[in-house]
Amino acid sequence: MLPTDLQSIYHDLRSEADKTIVGLEIPFEMLVVALFSGGHVLLEGVPGTAKTLMAKTMARLVDARFARIQFTPDLMPSDIIGTNVFDINSGSFYLRKGPLFTQSALLEAMEERQINLEGQRFVLDPPFMVIATQNPIEYEGTYPLPEAQLDRFMFKVVVPYSSEETEIEVLRRYHHGFDPHDLDAAGLRAVVAAGQFGEIRAAIDAVKVEEGVLVYISKITTASRDSPDVVLGASLRAAAHVLLASKTYAALQGRDFVTPDDVKEIVPAVFRHRLILKPEAEIEGLDPDAVIRRILGRVEVPR
Repeated sequence: MLPTDLQSIYHDLRSEADKTIVGLEIPFEMLVVALFSGGHVLLEGVPGTAKTLMAKTMARLVDARFARIQFTPDLMPSDIIGTNVFDINSGSFYLRKGPLFTQSALLEAMEERQINLEGQRFVLDPPFMVIATQNPIEYEGTYPLPEAQLDRFMFKVVVPYSSEETEIEVLRRYHHGFDPHDLDAAGLRAVVAAGQFGEIRAAIDAVKVEEGVLVYISKITTASRDSPDVVLGASLRAAAHVLLASKTYAALQGRDFVTPDDVKEIVPAVFRHRLILKPEAEIEGLDPDAVIRRILGRVEVPR
């Protein structure tokens, strides 16, 4: 598989996703970039912007197991990773696997693709991807994710309100019987098999990156730490995520090389959940995206 072959696969994914998702081209594209890159995604948007529908649609487009976890305050670790259960017939314990074996937000699973349960190590088979959704409002009964947890997500993707034209098309589909809770009726088919991800990753590895682009990524990351608007800048993991995601993004555009513009497209999704702004910057009305634009504006783009 060549890097440019990923563009064709992406078009097939987008074509299938159009059966359930209207618009949201950029959030969906970032989902595919993260999927192919082996990263996790945090989708943020107000209720009713199709975050969960997008996640469930993506799950249908990959021929692999999918599980969903509702992170309520009473959730227990055993609800996620499973527990050893005694079988009275055999007189022995067996592992009842929890949904973590396909989806989780635990640090070890997200970073190391493995879990340890009562002394046993279990490797999570690829593709292992976490798609988490959160609302920027209604924090009652919930807790903000700690920085160490957020850093495990490759992207934070903001899902905006749809345009008027898109909303009219959504209403038209509802009028003709579309049910977002019945994706079987939408006729979604799996586009990517689990066994293809080795080839996909190999194709991404083959994407060329010039030294100047590597230096550009490093300078942007360093500039985020030196910014007068932030308390905490982007980590080395963030820089590595920018590099890998830029290679994937370039391949989805039909190229086997990365440009500085690819990097600039990827940086906001990688940085926005990692930067901690100073109080005075927030008082000034800045948000992470505005600070990222300032950072990008200060770093010279390589020729």
